[in-house]
Amino acid sequence: MESSVYQVDAFWDEEVAVWVATSDDVPGLATEADTIEALSQKLRDMVPELLLSNHLISADYTGAIAVQLTSHRQELIEVAS
Repeated sequence: MESSVYQVDAFWDEEVAVWVATSDDVPGLATEADTIEALSQKLRDMVPELLLSNHLISADYTGAIAVQLTSHRQELIEVAS
């Protein structure tokens, strides 16, 4: 599965003001961050570690891991009359 694109979904949790990321492709992935950029950086560290610990990549794997981060954020825009 080393040549796969791992799908990661992120959404803005307005209640606690953080981005939350999970993935069906990366077992155990659940993390949050204040910004989408910080979340992306966390994923750079976490995804390879989780893939390795779940035996989805080999311990001697070198190369790139493709991650597609899809984010969702809904906002209400007030229109004054």
